[in-house]
Amino acid sequence: MKTEVKKIDSNVRELNVEISGDVVKNKFEDVFKRIGSEAKVPGFRPGNAPRDILEKNYAALAHEQVLKELVPDIYNEAINKEGLDVIEMPEITDVKLERELLSFKAKVEVSPEISVKDYKGIKINYKSENVSADEIKRAVDSIKESRKFEKIDDNLAKSLGYPNMAQLEKVLEKQIFVQKENSERQKSESNIIESLVKGLDFKLPQSLVKRQLEDMVRQAKVDLALKGMSREKIDEQEKKIREELIPESEKQVKVYLVLAAIAKKENVAQDEHMPRKVMEFIMREADWNIS
Repeated sequence: MKTEVKKIDSNVRELNVEISGDVVKNKFEDVFKRIGSEAKVPGFRPGNAPRDILEKNYAALAHEQVLKELVPDIYNEAINKEGLDVIEMPEITDVKLERELLSFKAKVEVSPEISVKDYKGIKINYKSENVSADEIKRAVDSIKESRKFEKIDDNLAKSLGYPNMAQLEKVLEKQIFVQKENSERQKSESNIIESLVKGLDFKLPQSLVKRQLEDMVRQAKVDLALKGMSREKIDEQEKKIREELIPESEKQVKVYLVLAAIAKKENVAQDEHMPRKVMEFIMREADWNIS
């Protein structure tokens, strides 16, 4: 296999591929064998039609089938050979197929090269959480108001399925603590992300930005529909929604690519759990200041 990579820009490559010999020849043999076993040729039982008759009647079909089966395999071999980190389906052009030769061009978008460093030992100021008596009291008062009870006693707790007020307050304390812990963790993660992307300047792959933007627009439209907005109103606002979401979609793609670059350096599997696993790794390696 001959391969040549041409750099179009920082994220786009043109891959020229050529393969000749037995790989192509054997694929044609295999395809014609299958066609011959199924083709209905007058005067011959299935599987017994001469090769020259099959080629005369089914050349176009065989050509199409060889391309369909061979191009994806050869393309994947080529990008592996060249070590291209492709992030989008290729644009295949200039396809030429002969009995012992296949060549084509593949225009692909690749992940940008990102020089990530200083992601270990990031300083995190973390505030230890506790729940005050006033916070528990405010939560109880809120429940009392919403349930229209005249006073706070065990009847209020029992209306929520708890034996007494002491048990209800214990549950509320735990809920408030978890909420505050989650909030503090989210704050720490946001600070880590800001630290990671700070100073990194690279061109974002537009296919990823477009895909992320479409997902966000779709979710925004669903949210508006759940709030009772009519389909006509939502459609009217779609252009505005899209424009407002572009910066956030670009930020999310940038963060994802930075996390992916760290994952590659630290041998973290590139699957749907990658972002979470990388964040957990960074937090384990962080310099914690707990107050």
